[in-house]
Amino acid sequence: MIQLDSVCFAYEGHIALRNISLDIAKGETVVLQGANGCGKSTLLKLLNGLVFPEQGRYLFDGQEITEQVLKNSLFSRRFHQRIGFIFQNADVQLFCGSVQEEIEFGPRQMGLSEEEIVQRTEDVMALLDIAHLKGRAPYQLSGGEKRKVAIACILSMNPDVLVLDEPLAGLDRKSQIWLVSFLQQLRKAGKTMILSTHNEELAHSLGDRLVYMNEDHEIASIVRNR
Repeated sequence: MIQLDSVCFAYEGHIALRNISLDIAKGETVVLQGANGCGKSTLLKLLNGLVFPEQGRYLFDGQEITEQVLKNSLFSRRFHQRIGFIFQNADVQLFCGSVQEEIEFGPRQMGLSEEEIVQRTEDVMALLDIAHLKGRAPYQLSGGEKRKVAIACILSMNPDVLVLDEPLAGLDRKSQIWLVSFLQQLRKAGKTMILSTHNEELAHSLGDRLVYMNEDHEIASIVRNR
C-alpha cells in the first residue's frame, strides 16, 4: 500500500529524513521509534502529503505522491480521505464550534448526503462514547476528550490508513488505557496503522513491525514484532 524509496527531506538545509526506504502492507501496523528530533513526525507528515520528498519517491497504492499531484483538487480530496492523520496536539485539528460540527466536517467535505453525514456522525460518537459531548465546544473538553473527538473526526471519513503522532502524549492514565484498547481493536479489525511513540508497551502491544530511527535521521533497524 505504501512505498518509500530512498526518501530525503530537509527543513531549510537541516536534514530531517535521510534515505528512508520502507514498504507498508495493507492491514499492517508499523510503529516508529527513536529519539526526539530523529525525523519520526516529519516522516508521518510526508506520508500525509504535508511535506514532500526532495529526493526519492513516495508511492501510495502505486501512485507517486508529489506536490504537483496534490494540486489536483479531486485527487487531493480522495487521497486525504484515504489516509487520516491524528496530530500529537489535538488542538491543531479542532476548529469548529461544537463536537458534532467537528465530526460532520470531513463527511461534508466528501460531498456525502445529509443522511449519510448524520449516520456516520452518530456511529462514531457511539463507538467512542462521546455522544454526550456533541453540543460542547472543543475548548471545553479535557485532553482525553479532545483526543477522542480528533479520532472521531478521522474515523467519520473511514480512511484506509490511520496515522497517529505520539497518540498517548498528554493523556492521563485512564485515557491512555482506553486509547491503547481502542487501537488494538482497530488493529484486530485489519485497519492499516502507522504511529510514532516513545511508549514501549504501546509499541510492542500494537506493532507488527518496529521501525527504529537514529539521530542521523535514517532507519537504523526494523524489527518484526509478530
